[in-house]
Amino acid sequence: MSLIQVINPNTSLAMTETIGAAARAVAAPGTEILAVCPTHGVESIEGHFDEAIAAIGVLEQVKRGKAQGVSGHIIACFGDPGLLAARELASGPVIGIAEAAMHTATLVATRFSIVTTLPRTLVIARHLLQQYGFTHHCAALHAIDLPVLALEDGSGVAQEKVRQRCMQAKREDGSGAIVLGCGGMATLAQDLTKELGIPVIDGVSAAVKMVESLVALGFGTSKHGDLDYPLEKPLSGAFQHLN
Repeated sequence: MSLIQVINPNTSLAMTETIGAAARAVAAPGTEILAVCPTHGVESIEGHFDEAIAAIGVLEQVKRGKAQGVSGHIIACFGDPGLLAARELASGPVIGIAEAAMHTATLVATRFSIVTTLPRTLVIARHLLQQYGFTHHCAALHAIDLPVLALEDGSGVAQEKVRQRCMQAKREDGSGAIVLGCGGMATLAQDLTKELGIPVIDGVSAAVKMVESLVALGFGTSKHGDLDYPLEKPLSGAFQHLN
C-alpha cells in the first residue's frame, strides 16, 4: 500500500477537503491519501509574499509526512511553493500540481491554456512555464478575477466563472487542453472535460498518478547533487523544529 501526502499549503480546511476528495477520486486501489494543511500561515496563496510564508508550512508538513512513512508528497498549490526545498527534505518523490498539470497537458495536446484565479497570479504562472520549459506550449492564460477562497464560499459563482473561461479558452485559443490553475478547482476537471470535449486537467489528480507511478518504479528524489539532504547546521528561533 502507498500512502501519499497531499499538502494544501494554505490554512483553509475546506479547501484541504476539496483537494483531498479530488486526490482520492483518482487514487488506485491500495493508495491511501493523507490530505493535510499547515496550522499557521496564510488562508489563501495569491502572490509572492503568500508563497514565501506558505513554503515554511510545506516544509513542516513534508518533515511530518516523512516521519509518518509516506511514499511521496504533493504540493497542492498552483505556485508550487517550496518545491525544491521540499525535495531536499524528502526521500520519496515530491510533485507540484502546476508542474504535474503542465507535463500532463503536453502529453495529450500540443498547446494548452491555463485558467486561474486572480490576474496577479498570471505572472507566477508565466514564471513556472519558463522554469519548467513549457512557455511555447502555452497558448494563453486566463483569470476569473476572483480570489481563491471564492471557490469555497458555496455560491457557485467562481465555479461558473471557471466554466465560462474554459469555454472561452477552447473557443479563442486553439488549445487542445486546459489546465486549471488552482488546487481549489480540483473537483471541476472531470465535468468540464465531458462538457468541453477536450482534456481539462487538474494538477492534484495528475500529481497523484505521477507519484503512484514513480513509487511503482522505485524512484525517489535523487540525492546526488543539489537535491541532497540539507547540510546539517543549527537552526535558531522559530525554525529550530526543522532541525
